[in-house]
Amino acid sequence: VQLQASGGGLVQPGGSLRLSCAASGSIFSINHMGWYRQALGKQRELVAVISGGGTTNYVDSVKGRFTISRDNAKNMVYLQMNSLKPEDTAVYYCNADILYSSGGYYSRREYWGQGTLVTVSS
Repeated sequence: VQLQASGGGLVQPGGSLRLSCAASGSIFSINHMGWYRQALGKQRELVAVISGGGTTNYVDSVKGRFTISRDNAKNMVYLQMNSLKPEDTAVYYCNADILYSSGGYYSRREYWGQGTLVTVSS
């Protein structure tokens, strides 16, 4: 099982970006999926999370600007980021709680994507 994140880049303040994250492998089901970020010199923080049933939660600093969504058929999670600010600059990581099959058994663990850099600058 692996997560592959994409969609980062350089954007001007006030601009938008959409991050995508695809989960692949011997996946039976995915519980919650989320996005974290880590700015230079800071700890990693949770940005947004979406449950298997579609309930969402956001860190206060992105509420009203970011939207997390998922496509269960494709095992994907997205983060639409609007009205971006310089303080949103960070490496963004996707995360998922996955039930997978291996050797005839089912196991569950959290997986992380490789990170995608978002830079908000003029």
